[in-house]
Amino acid sequence: MPNNQNVGTCDYEIIKEGDADVLKINCNNCPYSPSLEDSPICMSRTIDKLIQVPSAGRIIFSCRRNYEYDYKQSQMLMQIANTYNYLIKQKKILSLSLIPLSEYTQYWGFTIQYLILNLLKTDPIGCYVEIIRYIREEKIKIKKTDSLEEVSLRAEYLQILNTLKSLLEQTQIISLIKSYVAGYSIGSRDLYRNIFKPSIRPDFMFTRIMAEQPLDGEELDAYSLDNNTDITIFKIPGEVTYLYHLNPPEFKISEDMYEILDIARNALAEHKPKKDEFIDPEKMRQTFVNIGKDMIQEIAEHKGIDLSFEQVHELAQILVRYTVGFGLIEVLLKDPKIQDISVNSPIGETPIFIIHQDFHECVTNIIPSKEDGESWASKFRMLSGRPLDEANPILDTELLLPYSRARVAVITRPLNPIGLAYSFRRHRDNPWTFPLFIKNKMMNPLAAGLLSFIIQGGRSLIFAGTRSSGKTSLMGAMMLEIMRKYRMITIEDTQELGINVMRKLGYNIQPMKVRSALTKGGSELQADEGIRTSLRLGDSSLIIGEIRSSEASAMYEAMRIGALANVVAGTIHGGDPYSVYDRVVNDLKVPKTSFKATDIIIISNPVKSADGLHSSRRILQITEVRKHWEEDPLREKGFVDLMKYNPKTDQLEPTDELINGDSEILKIIAGNVKEWAGNWNAVWDNILLRAKIKEALVNYSDKIKDPSILESDFIVKSNDQFHSISDNIMEEVGYIDTKKVFKKWETWLKDIIKNNQHQSKII
Repeated sequence: MPNNQNVGTCDYEIIKEGDADVLKINCNNCPYSPSLEDSPICMSRTIDKLIQVPSAGRIIFSCRRNYEYDYKQSQMLMQIANTYNYLIKQKKILSLSLIPLSEYTQYWGFTIQYLILNLLKTDPIGCYVEIIRYIREEKIKIKKTDSLEEVSLRAEYLQILNTLKSLLEQTQIISLIKSYVAGYSIGSRDLYRNIFKPSIRPDFMFTRIMAEQPLDGEELDAYSLDNNTDITIFKIPGEVTYLYHLNPPEFKISEDMYEILDIARNALAEHKPKKDEFIDPEKMRQTFVNIGKDMIQEIAEHKGIDLSFEQVHELAQILVRYTVGFGLIEVLLKDPKIQDISVNSPIGETPIFIIHQDFHECVTNIIPSKEDGESWASKFRMLSGRPLDEANPILDTELLLPYSRARVAVITRPLNPIGLAYSFRRHRDNPWTFPLFIKNKMMNPLAAGLLSFIIQGGRSLIFAGTRSSGKTSLMGAMMLEIMRKYRMITIEDTQELGINVMRKLGYNIQPMKVRSALTKGGSELQADEGIRTSLRLGDSSLIIGEIRSSEASAMYEAMRIGALANVVAGTIHGGDPYSVYDRVVNDLKVPKTSFKATDIIIISNPVKSADGLHSSRRILQITEVRKHWEEDPLREKGFVDLMKYNPKTDQLEPTDELINGDSEILKIIAGNVKEWAGNWNAVWDNILLRAKIKEALVNYSDKIKDPSILESDFIVKSNDQFHSISDNIMEEVGYIDTKKVFKKWETWLKDIIKNNQHQSKII
């Protein structure tokens, strides 16, 4: 329970958070700035309170915006408070009674009292600088005087000054600024702004944010998500992790708007969303936006505050984020360059970490609160319909927002002994495509052409790699290579594949959601039952989100029957083909003979730089699984690499087996096509044709500076044109003339680009 003290101006309370005491000071009626770094009065009064509450681990100044100083900053000020508390008890120092009264010792007494009773609390740096100046002056005066009595008195005074200097030099504040005090002006607060940097949050939210940008940081990049959300990436001296500094709209509005939002939030918080409202989160969100707009407009009119239509809309969006939404997590997920978000436990003690598309691992300036974590957990329980408690300490679900979607993993006690922790995997707004992967060097054109050929051949594929290796994204790109006329069924426990986008692109696609392997009980169908059910839904390609448990046997059952001769694909954790075999056969208990139903294994993993600070995703192997082995595919040469990554060239290179046509899988594909049967040159030309088309898309995109032609909607049109043109050429000349196909396809591409550019000029 809070312990309230000194009711009135600058009253405070001590709040218990776990084992820590938080000193919360009410600054609503204070005439000065609630800031240690800017206000000497605020610093002095805070030191007085720290003397009364020596156990304080954090300091919060509570007003319209709450300013919070973390443990490290609070302890620096606590050292000054302890030094002050010690000195005021040293009567000999304060009264100078050890020095006989004389014409100048009285002045010394006033000086010491000024330094300790006034300057030490308001400006400890200034106090230290003044002490150094007085010491310097006394040394000069001692050298100039001939009176032994005066020399003796000044030496005793000098000893007191040196004692004060020594005590201050033991504090962290002084040790941090010692080399910067030359030219320091008493009353300047510049050095304090380098030491004290509070996290800030308005009343209507719990999340704290380090609003000030680092003064010593090197700006690496800056961009905006919208008109009011700014991102800056900093490199901090001595740190190996970059700082992702977010400045959201909620920290740019006026004090009047803060007050409106605080009132509206308190009113809206009385309505607790029911479970059935979460059945359609998008509809619920829009309802709250409309309610929020009306409420904000009424409050503004009542207070005589004029708000524009745009301001009302923006405030309503902020209000929804901090009532039924997920706060600044939503703002982070709005950034298309963010790939992963980590909120570690205990929530409130560490900032949020992210993985950035360009700068990889970054620390943010955002510190969520314990209240945030508990609120998110309740919402995810309702959104997913899945439990999260001691009996079920893991929750896998997804978060769908108007501008992004993410996979969410939550853990709690007893698996996580210190409470809740979250991991958000942000999915790309549109599915990845093979040309995009070529652009990002995850694969090269030949690999794209080879995989495209294999996919058209309706083979079974496993995409393997470690977490964050890009295997799911790669499988999503593979799905776009399947012609739209074929039906697809996807089976996932948490939706990661771009089903909605593919549906809008005209794909015949049916998603199925099954129970997570990590969840006990529930109404959802088990994954293996879902797979077997899919086999009864007709002729379809079968895509399985992740192979974790009993669904492995069902997937291999589907592979063995070829899912009626269509693509069967899934993802699994594994760093090389044998690791995949070991996981499937030894861990998931799939019979060895069933594993032979695997045709192709694609391994992708991050490749790190020599300094360990950077990594890039790459496909490392495209391996076919041959069928002649009995016991061990590795020992009996059941794995044959078609392409393998060369770290020296940073390229996925074809093996001799691929170049020479020594591939059983490719021969099987060719054997089912009249024009390719027994003709390796025709097969190889078709693979190279597909590769050339993928490469041309990337080159044209770079040439005209239009990245949109690498996105899914254009790639699907391009693939359709390729198949259509190939069919027309086949009818004309009796075989697929790759040169004619490419020429016609390139003409189509140029016409599309020309028309688009013409329309852009008109607009």
